[in-house]
Amino acid sequence: MSINLDKWDVEDEEFWNSTGKKIATRNLWISIPSLLCGFAVWLYWGIITVQMINLGYPFSQSQLFTLSAIAGLTGATLRIPSSFLIRIAGGRNTIFFTTALLMIPAVGTGIALQNINTPIEVYYLLALLSGFGGGNFASSMSNISFFFPKKVQGTSLGLNAGLGNFGVTTMQILIPLSMTFGLFGGKSQTLINTSGTLIGKIPAGTETYIHNAGYIWLILLIPLAFAGYFGMNNIKTKTVTPNLPSTGISFVMITGLLLIAFVTSVAGLYLMLPPPIGLGLLSKWIVLPLVIAATVFGMKYLTKGGLRENLERQYKIFNNKHTWAMTVIYTMTFGSFIGYSAAFALSIKVIFGFSHIMVDGVMTHNTVNANGPSALMFAWMGPFIGALIRPVGGKIADKLGGAIVTQWVSIVMIFSALGCAYFMKAAYGSATPETVFVPFLILFIILFAATGVGNGSTFRSVAMIFNAEQAGPVLGWTSAIAAYGAFIIPKVFGEQIKATTPENALYGFAVFYFLCLVLNWWFYTRKNAYIQNP
Repeated sequence: MSINLDKWDVEDEEFWNSTGKKIATRNLWISIPSLLCGFAVWLYWGIITVQMINLGYPFSQSQLFTLSAIAGLTGATLRIPSSFLIRIAGGRNTIFFTTALLMIPAVGTGIALQNINTPIEVYYLLALLSGFGGGNFASSMSNISFFFPKKVQGTSLGLNAGLGNFGVTTMQILIPLSMTFGLFGGKSQTLINTSGTLIGKIPAGTETYIHNAGYIWLILLIPLAFAGYFGMNNIKTKTVTPNLPSTGISFVMITGLLLIAFVTSVAGLYLMLPPPIGLGLLSKWIVLPLVIAATVFGMKYLTKGGLRENLERQYKIFNNKHTWAMTVIYTMTFGSFIGYSAAFALSIKVIFGFSHIMVDGVMTHNTVNANGPSALMFAWMGPFIGALIRPVGGKIADKLGGAIVTQWVSIVMIFSALGCAYFMKAAYGSATPETVFVPFLILFIILFAATGVGNGSTFRSVAMIFNAEQAGPVLGWTSAIAAYGAFIIPKVFGEQIKATTPENALYGFAVFYFLCLVLNWWFYTRKNAYIQNP
């Protein structure tokens, strides 16, 4: 069968059963592991930085949180052009090329981690390149939305996103395990603090191979690149990719649009980060809208001909009020999932891995807590539950309606966040923070589970609200803005921990969840809603 599909009508029952279902399923099962690797490479700084502390790398906690934040901002910004790539360059071309790009930060990270004296600026650059993995989600979800009929959109998108989200859990389990032996050779380093894996604690003095955190992904990325190139399809129809260019030209177009997002990301980081890396002139709350606007307008005015016309047609989604409503609501669910995934491990290490004691009348937070939980043993649990339950959220939404499910999710997230804040405050003021770790962990897992259900329900709503032409770009756009949670949450946690008030981060997020509850009610669940329970 040709890689370019000239006929594609999945709403035709006969076509779907005879031809479409088989092709769609094949594309889905190549898309899922590709997306999984994207999540893993994007968010692996949350685990790598914990091990950097355990190995005594000469960086501050603030610098390590900044690594996750940089990857978060770049990945989210790259999702903006990625939202529109399928219609411009085709699904097969886009998924293959963006999956292959993940090899660049993976190899670079492996090389840099072999030397404890590698400058922090090198890691900032590698975190920037890790954003490739973040951008992949928007194109992947947009692509899969075109392959399946509306009746199974919640399930198919839930599978792609939910199993793709397992990249976070896979990374949080695979990286610590891969560090325990010299799979790729190279010189080992010696732990100065207790570390851990899924199967138990690893004592100080143990040799570890931290550079495997980068190299391990090549085992998956190389065969996946081949699978994408030879096994996926471009849908060459009016509503998907009507003017499909050659494969080479597609790669050039993808590169150009991603480059615009990289430039705006770097400019934003330069304005925001403190010296000597940046100017430190503007707040993150000012920089983010500027980066988003610069990327959107840069794509429109720095392109020409058919590419600009294509973008202008897709930009019609911005004239629809439901685009903006669903963007905010999806930020509550996916933004929280991805942001907490990026910050959870390092937060456990900083809050529970140190005793918070008074010294000469001053509260200190730098005494190692011998009884503290290993972040690498527990951090995977929340993202695992959140990813596992996402397809379930899509199935429930297919039966009950997406907005009703999202409404209940909002309530659970508000109370879970407030509970986590309470125990976080108790821990950060205690010489024995481990005594409140269990309730903190349980509430955070509930919070992760709620985000997973909400991820499935909100994407189902998008599939119901928008027509076939707009649904794909809207799915990509909402995921792009929501992905800034991977920047905001680590950044806010880092700032509030530095201010010794980490609980304030979760209080603020709870307020945002309440606002989303009201928005979802107004648009989709009240008696005279614009669209009733999509």
